[in-house]
Amino acid sequence: MKLATLALLAGSAAAFAPSKVAQTSTSLNAFESELGVQPPLGFFDPLGLLDDADQERFDRLRYVEIKHGRIAQLAFLGQIVTRYGITLPGDIDYSGTSFASIPNGWAAVGAIPQAGLLQLIAFVGFLELFVMKDITGGEFVGDFRNEALDFGWDTFDEETKLSKRGIELNNGRAAMMGILGLMVHEQLGGSVPIVGEL
Repeated sequence: MKLATLALLAGSAAAFAPSKVAQTSTSLNAFESELGVQPPLGFFDPLGLLDDADQERFDRLRYVEIKHGRIAQLAFLGQIVTRYGITLPGDIDYSGTSFASIPNGWAAVGAIPQAGLLQLIAFVGFLELFVMKDITGGEFVGDFRNEALDFGWDTFDEETKLSKRGIELNNGRAAMMGILGLMVHEQLGGSVPIVGEL
């Protein structure tokens, strides 16, 4: 009985002993030093979008991430501002529908006149096709300045530029989660701090 107990204890203790893990090299190691890889997650690719990817694929996904992050930042800010009660002055159409009468969130889509929605879609399409693109081969992926806008960017040193790009990337990631959360809570109903009743 003592021998069986001793064997059981030895076997269970072995379960907690560290085991050797083979060091494997993957294609993901190529992107582990890119901007945006930071603690606590490090390189985070749970869907495996970068498995066997090259630099061109990574740059395309980074471009899309930055663009969606910028749009999400505008969307989140728009949600907060309009829920606070700040709207454009005047009317949205010639029949007298005021901007203030348009509800917040998803309800606005049904309240905006059809011609207004078509104008919004056309404007976004124009921005997508002609404005929000890298024409001149910018300094980095997502650089849409196109040698026309600067706002002092060229006065920064390389470390400051890298820091500001990282801040934009993280703010975009946070805004994507934030606007998703607001949209989900709006569909669920209830109240959210700062935003109020949804």
